[in-house]
Amino acid sequence: MRGFATGAVYTQLRIAERRRTESCRHTMVPVRQMAPVLKHPKKTIQREIMRNYSSDACMCQCDGYYGAAGHLMAADRCAQQRKLIRYPGLRKRVVEGPENWWTSEQIRNRMTCKGAMLRVCRETMPPDIYTKR
Repeated sequence: MRGFATGAVYTQLRIAERRRTESCRHTMVPVRQMAPVLKHPKKTIQREIMRNYSSDACMCQCDGYYGAAGHLMAADRCAQQRKLIRYPGLRKRVVEGPENWWTSEQIRNRMTCKGAMLRVCRETMPPDIYTKR
């Protein structure tokens, strides 16, 4: 992946980028040519199209990728995954870890050892709790 920074923080596509992807799809532009124009890796655009593809058995002629609909689907997925907001007890356990100078791996392993029903992955832990050190 030349031209793209590796290890960079993942950012969601903006609605303007999704609409541009939609127009490129309708004009049959290959994903390989879309990537440099949108300034995103090819895989990100492929994943976006795959995850937000709309299909309906009743309206086959309307199947396809639509930018605005994709933006709404992505927002719904993001809202459903806010585990630390939905479970305050889990958030309390995650936040008290950095206060004890634990890393994210230590917090996850401690939850596993204690047999916690709810667990978190590294991406779920907000980076702002580590900046208070």
